[in-house]
Amino acid sequence: MGDDMKQHIKLIVKPTFIKNLKAGYPLIMEDAIQNKNDVVKEGSIIELVDENSRFIAKGYYGIQNKGRGWVLSRNQQEEFNQMFFDLKLQKAIAHRSSLFNDPNTTAFRVFNGEGDGIGGFTIDFFEGYYVISWYSEGIYQFKDLIIAALNKQMDVKGLYEKKRFASKGMYVDDNDFIFGQEAPSPLIVKENGMNFAVYLNDGAMVGIFLDQRDVRKTIRNKYSSGKTVLNTFSYTGAFSVAAALGGSIKTTSVDLANRSKSKTIEQFSVNAIDFEAQDIIVEDVFNYFKYAVRKELKFDLVILDPPSFARSKKHTFSAGKDYPELLQQAIAITEKNGIIVASSNCSTFSMEKFKGFIDKAFKATKGKYKIHEEFSLPQDFKTIEEFKEGNYLKVVFVEKLV
Repeated sequence: MGDDMKQHIKLIVKPTFIKNLKAGYPLIMEDAIQNKNDVVKEGSIIELVDENSRFIAKGYYGIQNKGRGWVLSRNQQEEFNQMFFDLKLQKAIAHRSSLFNDPNTTAFRVFNGEGDGIGGFTIDFFEGYYVISWYSEGIYQFKDLIIAALNKQMDVKGLYEKKRFASKGMYVDDNDFIFGQEAPSPLIVKENGMNFAVYLNDGAMVGIFLDQRDVRKTIRNKYSSGKTVLNTFSYTGAFSVAAALGGSIKTTSVDLANRSKSKTIEQFSVNAIDFEAQDIIVEDVFNYFKYAVRKELKFDLVILDPPSFARSKKHTFSAGKDYPELLQQAIAITEKNGIIVASSNCSTFSMEKFKGFIDKAFKATKGKYKIHEEFSLPQDFKTIEEFKEGNYLKVVFVEKLV
């Protein structure tokens, strides 16, 4: 459905939000809209104007958390037609050319929402197959144009979609396969020469978080050899695989989810690592920390990558307020001169604030530390300067000095 077929709506922007939008902020916040009583259909083309009807920008309407759509252009004449999407995808694909040409990495992000000029959806590549995640019903109205644009540029072996636009960004569960041939289950992809088993048709999560690629490589190449490693909130054990391939003495993976055990065994197995020589524990991480302190266990490398929000029977964890305390518990079971890989994907605080959390935790334990290196999103997770929240990943390699 092209631009001309869609409902066009003028939305008046409150004065306090105009400067930001003019400077390139791409998200249209619910609070920014003055005439929000008007009924606007998902996927409508919207023109943002000031109180004197002067044009600011145009985009589409789509409800996503506190957002009500995304700016796609600052040119009033721009049409959101096939050519518009073709050009955006062409540019995005060109930006990833080095990854498309790297035989050792066959899973990465191809289109990263607002970072590539269209907020509300992402496209990931897995060994010839593509997965589109839709984050609002608004952008879903442009589905045919986006899929056509992808097909024009790339030889798509098979296409999957994840609808992430139910209430609270939850996953809409139905069959994700759209067309082409179905991927094997599991599909084995490569990342810097490591193997990972992914399942493209198995719910919202496919089995690996692609944004941690550089971090896994660094753990493998620089921090694992001859080390004992604890990987908490380990999911399918990808960090443990990296550590084992880097020559760790032993990895211990801890996660509350029952399926984490079989999934982690599988990730070790597809890399020809003897999983029986590793520890894989299904347990609440907070309980495991207590157990480790009781047993006086210490590790050379502790990986701490909790979800932004987690709830177990006894504990509720929210990264924004509970990270320093979690870090304190990790510090207690890290060897002197050991490394903690502190990671968060929570977009509500900055790297600076995150480093403040690290400082706070070490002060509370009267310890000293040294930061070795830090990471944000890899280059395929393209972000824009005007939208800081888009660069959500913060990873810091910290040495515990005393």
